Amino acid sequence: MPEPEGRVSMPRNDAFHLYDTTLRDGAQREGISYSVTDKLAVAALLDEFGVDFIEGGWPGAMPKDTEFFERARSMKFKNAQLVAFGATRKAGTSANEDPQVQALVNSEAPVITLVAKSDLRHVEQALKTTAEENLAMVRDTVDYLVGLGRRVFVDLEHFFDGYKFDPDYALAVVRASMEAGADVAVLCDTNGGMLPSGITRIVTDVLAATGARIGIHCQDDTACAVANSIAAVEAGATHVQCTANGYGERTGNADLFAVTANLQLKLGIECVSPESLASMYKISHTIAEIANITPDTHQAYAGVSSFAHKAGLHASALRINAELYNHIDPKIVGNIQRVLVTEMAGRASVELKGKELGLDLSGDSEVLSGVIDRVKDLEARGWSFESADASFELLVREKQGQGRRFEVESWRTIVEQREDGVVASEATVKVHANGERIVATGEGNGPVNALDNALRSAVSQIYPDLVNLKLTDYKVRILEGVKGTDAVTRVLVETTNGQREWTTIGVHENVIAASWQALDDAVHFGMIQNGEG
Repeated sequence: MPEPEGRVSMPRNDAFHLYDTTLRDGAQREGISYSVTDKLAVAALLDEFGVDFIEGGWPGAMPKDTEFFERARSMKFKNAQLVAFGATRKAGTSANEDPQVQALVNSEAPVITLVAKSDLRHVEQALKTTAEENLAMVRDTVDYLVGLGRRVFVDLEHFFDGYKFDPDYALAVVRASMEAGADVAVLCDTNGGMLPSGITRIVTDVLAATGARIGIHCQDDTACAVANSIAAVEAGATHVQCTANGYGERTGNADLFAVTANLQLKLGIECVSPESLASMYKISHTIAEIANITPDTHQAYAGVSSFAHKAGLHASALRINAELYNHIDPKIVGNIQRVLVTEMAGRASVELKGKELGLDLSGDSEVLSGVIDRVKDLEARGWSFESADASFELLVREKQGQGRRFEVESWRTIVEQREDGVVASEATVKVHANGERIVATGEGNGPVNALDNALRSAVSQIYPDLVNLKLTDYKVRILEGVKGTDAVTRVLVETTNGQREWTTIGVHENVIAASWQALDDAVHFGMIQNGEG
């Protein structure tokens, strides 16, 4: 682990809290709808990662969240405590009679987080109550829950806006929370409009004025949620609320993984174990799958491009010392360094990429030069090997003199709409392999699927293991202006043999021809994977 850059140093214990609200605040992201089973699975992953507190939702307000707490009672957490979220008592009621407060108690969660208004404008205009009644609502609810043996955190909603409008009242809500027995007063940038300098100033002021234990909860509307969270900790906050992958309403929340890595690797605050930190990439992507959200390839620390290098100048330095262009060792967070081969590639880029693929190119100047020239020529015509490692590896092998195991004589596809309205596709492929001429046909739900079936049918007659290959993804992009005013089509095909997946590329003015190039590469690469190449 690299030496911490800051001066904050704490052991991992109750002196610092890593608090996750993916299941409540994160679930407010547009497009996310967790089932109860999903929520339980995410909770298990968050516990595996090592967070201290997992906010499970708002029991009583949402039936799904009520069920989650009922089912979560049977879960055994290794690292985390479960937290129920809810509001203070309503105006004019008592805490022991308020049904929402009772739902929090009935959840049996050992920790409860209460949302409270700290902006006087919200108190008067949204809650439609008085400043004093709002303070009483906070005091009464915290006191009641603490009296039942629950640990209580208070989320001071719109705190920073409220502090700017009326600092005395915002501070009064902090004091009311702490005097009633709350463990942490969490300052919330609910509208996400703060910048790090403002966070630092206000957190410093609040600590000096109240002496309270302060937490931070940041939204990302200024793209500063992670930076604001770190600034709050440097100013003295000891409780940080985040969501996995930064999920949340509008532009999201502070990303749990970026915040954790920054705190641990840059400030020296041990939030999770080194083993848990090394699971970051896997857990981030697994949660994305559960949420049915495509992972952000450029996400800090956990994105597949976080340690991807494209410029030849970078690759030259990486070949000497990886630390020259990586701010940390990618393995610390479970990620890997990648070298991208593009028209910007130099000898070092190709050499490192070959090493990454298990091909030693260090002593073959002729092959290196040939690969570089070929890549630059193809990329000028619309090819891109950044996401097509399998096609790049085949290109390198060909430059090394490794011929292909079958040759294509011809292929064709037919698409027809039949009398009954059914649209059918059929393909015929003619190949030469092991001295034989093979003709095979295939049907499919489209011309590309039919070509794929026909090609595998032909080649598997000589190489039976190839029948197990399966096309798993197919992407098409129209590239305008690559050849004068003409448009060409780029196709990416993802294939699996059941053990690993690979991506191949094809580029042509005709989408079927481009697809054929990618399919041809996919089958040839499959032969290498199956030991036939």
